[in-house]
Amino acid sequence: GSITLFFGGLVSFALLYSCGTLVALGSTLFLRGPLSQLKSMFKETRIFASITMIVMIILTLCSAFAVRLCLLFCVLQFLAFAWYSISYIPFARDAVKKCFSACIS
Repeated sequence: GSITLFFGGLVSFALLYSCGTLVALGSTLFLRGPLSQLKSMFKETRIFASITMIVMIILTLCSAFAVRLCLLFCVLQFLAFAWYSISYIPFARDAVKKCFSACIS
């Protein structure tokens, strides 16, 4: 996908990047099972992260075809997926929040 970005293929880059995110998300289905994974994704503690990640994937695909802001949405998709992944590590979100607040202040 990154190679297509250098050759100006924003649509193919957005498609491949979003497919890569979906494949990474789908790879956990083999570890936990589909039903357990879906239940875990939509628990109260990570429902916001899950919905944000899904919305960013959709916006990345839509922006590639309509608005051409796919690079911005790819970055936002990466951040949403990172936040979703961190939600599975106990106390990791609190540590990341404290780190950023310490860097900002």
